Amino acid sequence: MKRSITIAFFGLITLLNCSVHNNNDDKDHVIKTNYHLIQVNGGIAEVDTTFDFNKIIWTFVLTVNNTNTNDVEGGLDTGTYSYSIEENDAKDLFLIIESNEFGGFTFTQTQLKIDQNLTTSGNGADGFIHTFVPISVVEN
Repeated sequence: MKRSITIAFFGLITLLNCSVHNNNDDKDHVIKTNYHLIQVNGGIAEVDTTFDFNKIIWTFVLTVNNTNTNDVEGGLDTGTYSYSIEENDAKDLFLIIESNEFGGFTFTQTQLKIDQNLTTSGNGADGFIHTFVPISVVEN
């Protein structure tokens, strides 16, 4: 289970670093979350180490550049957002942005789909479904 959550997390980070169009050309959007490492176990030496909170912090950044100029729902506005991923008992994954549930999501190597009709409290009928295609960019 931890392996699948880890794969899901890093896949989401990669996919969410794609550009999304919005009506604001001035700045990029950055989503930032701090992850506090509290335990490491396993390996050949059967390591089992616990760390104090705030001892080791990993930070991941999500940048959204939204230059959409029409009135169609384009998702997030330009800005900086914190996010997390929540998993329910059925192993469904949910994206939480700025402490607000954004929707359930699924992803593959070729697509990220965030469905706002899927929530931790049940299914809805009037939410948006956001579909993303990942594009890898190498910056110098």
